[in-house]
Amino acid sequence: MNRFFTVQEVNALIPQLRVLLTQVRDEREKMLSLSPAIAGAREGYLFDWGSPSGPEYVQILDGYYRIFREIENLGVLVKDFEKGLCDFPHLRDGRIVCLCWKMDEEEVQWWHEQDAGFSGRQPI
Repeated sequence: MNRFFTVQEVNALIPQLRVLLTQVRDEREKMLSLSPAIAGAREGYLFDWGSPSGPEYVQILDGYYRIFREIENLGVLVKDFEKGLCDFPHLRDGRIVCLCWKMDEEEVQWWHEQDAGFSGRQPI
């Protein structure tokens, strides 16, 4: 944990996170759509079959990791990309907990102990 977030800081990041998480989802969907072609190329690598989708796949993968690193550099802990579930290290009563936000929520309203996860969410 490189930084601790306040509720206000998390809420200020939400618009940017919505965009980034949507981009990650989109890149993931593109990767999954190319998976059969890439799997075929992987199976035939001894014969150097390759795949016409290879360069596109590498470009998508690069975009996916670039966005992932951007989120990571913000200090956000993404727990589930599909749900857009994120944790934010936070100091509460002198101990480290996580503020917890999901993409379908307007603002951060929950927190949980570090070892509790989503099921241990409590209102702020």
